[in-house]
Amino acid sequence: MKLSDIAEYVTDKISSNRITINEYVTTDSLLQNKRGRETAQNLPPVTCALINFKQGDVLVANIRPYLKKVWYADSEGGCSSDVLVFRAKNGHDSNFLYAVLMQDTFFDYAMQGAKGSKMPRGDKDQIMRYEIPTFSTDEEEDIGKMVVDITSKIAINRRINDNLEAMARQLYDYWFVQFDFPNKEGKPYKSSGGAMVYNERLKREVPIGWEVENLIDFAEIKNGATPSTADEANYGGDIVWITPKDLSDQQSKFVYQGERNITEQGFDSCSTSILPTNSVLMSSRAPIGLVSIAKHEVCTNQGFKSFIPKSISDSIYLYYYIKHNIKQIEQLGTGTTFKEVSRDDLCKFPILTIGAKDIYVQWIELQNGIADKQLALTKEIAALTKQRDELLPLLMNGQASVNSN
Repeated sequence: MKLSDIAEYVTDKISSNRITINEYVTTDSLLQNKRGRETAQNLPPVTCALINFKQGDVLVANIRPYLKKVWYADSEGGCSSDVLVFRAKNGHDSNFLYAVLMQDTFFDYAMQGAKGSKMPRGDKDQIMRYEIPTFSTDEEEDIGKMVVDITSKIAINRRINDNLEAMARQLYDYWFVQFDFPNKEGKPYKSSGGAMVYNERLKREVPIGWEVENLIDFAEIKNGATPSTADEANYGGDIVWITPKDLSDQQSKFVYQGERNITEQGFDSCSTSILPTNSVLMSSRAPIGLVSIAKHEVCTNQGFKSFIPKSISDSIYLYYYIKHNIKQIEQLGTGTTFKEVSRDDLCKFPILTIGAKDIYVQWIELQNGIADKQLALTKEIAALTKQRDELLPLLMNGQASVNSN
């Protein structure tokens, strides 16, 4: 049967002045790679009519379908016209509809009929002709429930990880931006009158005894490279190879695998370097500023400048220092086609080194405790996502079934 047999487009309208920012969905607030949605940045600047979606509807971004933006609505609201809203017809399961629209094959199909080069949009009539197998009502419910249950668990893990990350960022900000780390009496240092001195390079006051050095004195800085894609023997080995797209897709504090590995031959054929676990990776072009901590030995393409701290335990501090100063780092970028940050400029970039060593060790221990929990959740998310995305096609073509007992 076709998608039009189990679903219809929602065309009901609601005025934008009747919804809050939390109820507004745009293509930008839908996340890539089937990751759901985040809160929109702004409501429409002028009052306009929006598509009125309901809880249980499935929203899909119709711009650049290959980005795989889909969300199973858990609330009511309004969305822009570039978001397609699907609603299950009577007699069909909304969870199953979500499972259908989660498939890679659906997005591939939508892209086949898309019109436009820079911002291709799916053809709404063609999309409704997407073919799916016929299932009984019970089979639809079983497949839909399985997919939604796994996706819900993934979403819960992400929320926990986000909360842990908010705690970790606050800990960095409170101790090393506001300088209210605990003093010897356990009181906030700066707020309790701790001695400060103006630092000319940072253009701000820092605690007495703390110093500023060049980033190259704090960490070794490595470039990456790409083996020739013309030689298939360069790819498919055991060496983890990371590109900026991997960081963009995974959107994680940690990275331990990429879309492609390379072989020993591929590694030897170019000037990339093996980076040890806990190296800090930063994309230095297209775009500048994706940052992640390697949790496996990896190498990268030429779109990175990677940092190997002189003391590998400093990686968490370096990660947050770079994240906090990323706007200043972006300003170092030069180039016409796209901006790139050079290794020479990064070598001279200032980094604050912490004089209170006992405080620093305490902070590292707190951060490592958070990071261990985050990494475990990140790996579970990856495993659940792989399980869902590999099992779904098998269920849809009858090669597997759900045991509902």
